[in-house]
Amino acid sequence: MLDELVQKCAQAKDSSRKMGMLSSDQKNEILLKMAESLMDNEERILEANFYDVEREKKKGLSNALIDRLTLNHRRIQDMVDGLKELTTLSDPVGEIEGMWKRPNGLTIGKIRVPIGVIGIIYEARPNVTVDAAGLCIKAGNSVVLKGGSEAIESNKTIVDIISKAAYRAGAPMGCIQLIEDTDRETVKRLMRMNEYLDVLIPRGGAGLIKAVVQNATVPVIETGVGNCHTYVDDEADLKKAEEIAFNAKVQRPGVCNAMETLLVNEKIAQVFLPPMIERFKKAGVEIRGCEKTRAICPEVVPATEEDWATEYLDLILAVKVVRDIDEAIEHIYKYGTKHSEAIVTENYSKAKKFLREVDAAAVYVNASTRFTDGGQYGFGAEIGISTQKLHARGPMGLKELTTYKYIVLGDGQIRT
Repeated sequence: MLDELVQKCAQAKDSSRKMGMLSSDQKNEILLKMAESLMDNEERILEANFYDVEREKKKGLSNALIDRLTLNHRRIQDMVDGLKELTTLSDPVGEIEGMWKRPNGLTIGKIRVPIGVIGIIYEARPNVTVDAAGLCIKAGNSVVLKGGSEAIESNKTIVDIISKAAYRAGAPMGCIQLIEDTDRETVKRLMRMNEYLDVLIPRGGAGLIKAVVQNATVPVIETGVGNCHTYVDDEADLKKAEEIAFNAKVQRPGVCNAMETLLVNEKIAQVFLPPMIERFKKAGVEIRGCEKTRAICPEVVPATEEDWATEYLDLILAVKVVRDIDEAIEHIYKYGTKHSEAIVTENYSKAKKFLREVDAAAVYVNASTRFTDGGQYGFGAEIGISTQKLHARGPMGLKELTTYKYIVLGDGQIRT
């Protein structure tokens, strides 16, 4: 008898052919039924999630990860809204990206098609279950989900609800699969399911992403660890800078686009840092600063080399005073993870320099890094934020979940 992993991957593979044939209207109807079913079963989802949260609190899971794990009415509504928004977005499947005629009379076209079967490995974020399933369906793919053990009851409940709704609405059986076995060996095996999976996308911390990249034989789209920086220039509007920096760190510290290091130009550090750090401290943020930062604010904990390279995903912030924009860019080059980087300045030339020289999936001028998000970019929900450079980069929406094929139309041509 086939085990759960092989059986579910095989079912996803079988269903992917039919998924690719669904019309936009059919896929939209499936998404709407999934959204409706989520709202109808809100209490059931919250009950399962409460069980997960209480169990993980007893295990000592960090507050930031508990926040990622926790669902409430607003977050369930966000999942529902995400599915509904997908129905309003253009379907990339079938788009003609180009058509040209060769001298021999052949007409060659490039058309966008589904990838096929997409595997998602992720940690304590049950909202990813809905986002991933919705995006994959709209892009004509089947999906195999492997969430973390922290959210297993939430994920089982959510997948049961949305998959049944999808099948009632006409989705092929098996197009949404959740691997419920939480054994680590199962994850390793999933990474090598080349016979069934076309691509694998990890979403989570550095450890998970590294493990997938190093162990997978299935092609991987690497989503990013977010060691994100905000540089406050000497020509910044300091009130604007304070609001941007505070939002980037505090609004939701446990996500990959939160700021982890604040870089401040030495010319304005004496004026900017004391009130900024005081505001952070009132919000419960632990500050770890360089020697120049500590000379201005002696109560700050000394920063180590490790702090500059750390994605805290928590209310901890590294602060460094830099000489100028060049030192800020050099620091980002050395420690950044090519995710999201920001400059606050009123100087147009410096803004252009930062945009040109900083190598990241998203580079901001006078805005919080927290906007690196599929919904905020108008893509609907996202499958992840890619920090690599092949195929996809930044928030991955519908188009990034498709590939293309060439169609060649002839009238009896042969090659001589």
